[in-house]
Amino acid sequence: MKPLHRRLIQEQLETTFARLSCLRDVQRPAKGWLRAIREALGMSGRQFAQRLGVSPPWVTSLEKKELSDSVTIKTMRQAAEALDCVFVYALLPRDSLADIVHRRAEILAGKRLARVSHTMLLEDQQLSSIGKKKALEFEIDTLIRTMPKELWGNHDEF
Repeated sequence: MKPLHRRLIQEQLETTFARLSCLRDVQRPAKGWLRAIREALGMSGRQFAQRLGVSPPWVTSLEKKELSDSVTIKTMRQAAEALDCVFVYALLPRDSLADIVHRRAEILAGKRLARVSHTMLLEDQQLSSIGKKKALEFEIDTLIRTMPKELWGNHDEF
């Protein structure tokens, strides 16, 4: 993907994340969303099962699966529909996407420069601390601009 397209996608996602940020601290009810909403609506497990077109024991199993995080997205959508709800699925980054990329680039740049610095030290051509800082900043900017695949590789290999 071209850097311009990547930046536009990042900006669009960041706008969406900003609207959803209030959900970051929302906790699932102790009984799970399905059971909590079903009970709040005054709907029995049998009635919920009828609306879903399944047996009552299946509803009990479904509510347990939600609590153990083993229910599928498709099943949650169907269950939400039966409760006259909308199922919402999202990933919300802890930080901005730009910050996440910057941190990864900083790690990779640091590893790359450490290898080069070691070689330069052996050849008695070591950079000054200001030179190292500028080289690191340049490498980080280059990595962010080009976004090579190795950015997300295992940096222990370097």
